[in-house]
Amino acid sequence: MRYLLAMLLSVILMSNLCLAEEKLNLKDEKAKANYSVGYQIGGDFKRQGVSMNAAAIIKGIEDALSGAEPLMSPQEMHATLTELKRKVVADERTKLRKGRAETELQYLAEGKKFMEENAAKPGVKTTASGLQYKIVKQGAGKTPKPTDEVTVNYRGTQINGNEFDSSYERGEPATFQLNGVIKGWTEGLQLIQEGGNIQLFIPPELAYAGRGPLAHRTLIFDVELITVGGKKLAEPPQGAQAQDKQ
Repeated sequence: MRYLLAMLLSVILMSNLCLAEEKLNLKDEKAKANYSVGYQIGGDFKRQGVSMNAAAIIKGIEDALSGAEPLMSPQEMHATLTELKRKVVADERTKLRKGRAETELQYLAEGKKFMEENAAKPGVKTTASGLQYKIVKQGAGKTPKPTDEVTVNYRGTQINGNEFDSSYERGEPATFQLNGVIKGWTEGLQLIQEGGNIQLFIPPELAYAGRGPLAHRTLIFDVELITVGGKKLAEPPQGAQAQDKQ
């Protein structure tokens, strides 16, 4: 706020603009520059919801340029501008929170609709926790326990199809302890054996809930369980880390 006002005042001082009421000549470069700055500031104030009184602004500039005694004390002006800044910042934060809340509700509504429709698709099953899964290949080796390390290849996407992580893209599988990732992974990988493939449809409460960049999202993972046990090779997949680590 103070920066914009200072910029306006400096342009006026440099251009020796006469603030008396006269027809504006926008062929003059100085007048064009001052008008442009004024219009930009007015637009900024309007977007921020700050009420402007053009006559009061002009009077303040005139008094400052002429060295006249100000109509308000420096303390009053400082307090007024401080309160104006506080109000603008508070309003911006309120708008930001409102926007985030609306986005969160949209994610949750879209995820709920997706899961309702997905539950009716062939091969998709729903567990008591709300996890949905589809076994592509059961496998024939060990079935992991929560305390086991597992080595997997996987691809993670949002319900709109946007991929956010993939071991295939990195060119190597990931190995991690099964109870060290999100609940949907911990539960889902215990439904197949080594050599199996599963598709997991994970609602927010079994994924990130309200935390992190994937907060409130319903996530889809295509997972290939390569082995159970073995040396740890990598960090847990992005989008699969345990919630208490967020």
